[in-house]
Amino acid sequence: MVFTRRDLVRASLAAPALLGAGLRAQAQQKVLKISHQFPGGSIEQGDFRDRLCQIFAREVEKRSNGALKFEVYANSSLMKTFAQFSALRKGALDMTLFPIAYAGGEVQATNIGLMPCLVTSYEQGAKWKTAPVGQMFNKLVEDKGVKILSWIWQAGGVASRRGPIYSPDDVKGLKIRGGSREMDLMFTAAGAQVSTMASNEIYIGMQTGALDAAVTSSTSLISFRLEELAKSLTTARKGSFWFMLEPLLMSKAIFDSLPAAQQKTLLDVGAEMEAWATAEAKKDDDEVARIYAAKGVQVADMTDEGLAKWRKVAEEAAWADFAAKSSESAELLKLAKQVS
Repeated sequence: MVFTRRDLVRASLAAPALLGAGLRAQAQQKVLKISHQFPGGSIEQGDFRDRLCQIFAREVEKRSNGALKFEVYANSSLMKTFAQFSALRKGALDMTLFPIAYAGGEVQATNIGLMPCLVTSYEQGAKWKTAPVGQMFNKLVEDKGVKILSWIWQAGGVASRRGPIYSPDDVKGLKIRGGSREMDLMFTAAGAQVSTMASNEIYIGMQTGALDAAVTSSTSLISFRLEELAKSLTTARKGSFWFMLEPLLMSKAIFDSLPAAQQKTLLDVGAEMEAWATAEAKKDDDEVARIYAAKGVQVADMTDEGLAKWRKVAEEAAWADFAAKSSESAELLKLAKQVS
């Protein structure tokens, strides 16, 4: 093809306009970083919490026509676990899937997200979102600069280097990880020695003998390979004193900076992920038993009798302490107890 002088002039005039359009499109695209502490995998396989972040990212990108893109950082590779909530509040982190009780040292009332024996089923936990307790909790975290996109609950079991744990008598003298201040209060009242650490540190704790036992979600019991160290497992298949609120969170400052249509997309997709997350959590409650049994670990289930004993200890130690912290905490607990 032969280009005339007129063609070259036209091309030179058009080039700045094309470049400008490309730069405008690039400027309109926002890349959000999602951090979490759990093992990474593919969108089809691996820890469901990592997969949830990936599926959420894919769906929001599609619905926003590419205006919102995401980078998912697993294994606390972007930011240390306990630093994530504070970073959200400051707008230094865009998003995280975060065990909300980990923020208890910074925002005391968030400890209600892992209050022993308060939530005892997925169905009860799901009711929080629209119940008065959920509305109050949502406002509380928003006032601290954090937006909840997905309400996710997980049940937990106990991996032990000793015998199975059914009742408070079984933890006397044990070095145990509970996962929140309130869980630790319950275990201390039962005669255990407590140790505070993120779930991705439990393996090292059990390996070195710093822990005799640890309570964490069924999914984490699988993902962190604790079957390699445990001699017994008490599952959550038939109930548990351990249900944790582990939501997908976003910096409110970042959320508020986005156009209304993009905000709606984030909230819509976040809400749609909740049923999927519950189904995956329930699968892991069963799967963890299969995995541990295959490794020769003694597998047991919590009993109604044992749970009743745990509740008595929890009410006297953890619930009473939480309610005494502030009028806000007392009201949260009161509202939570109204959700059956």
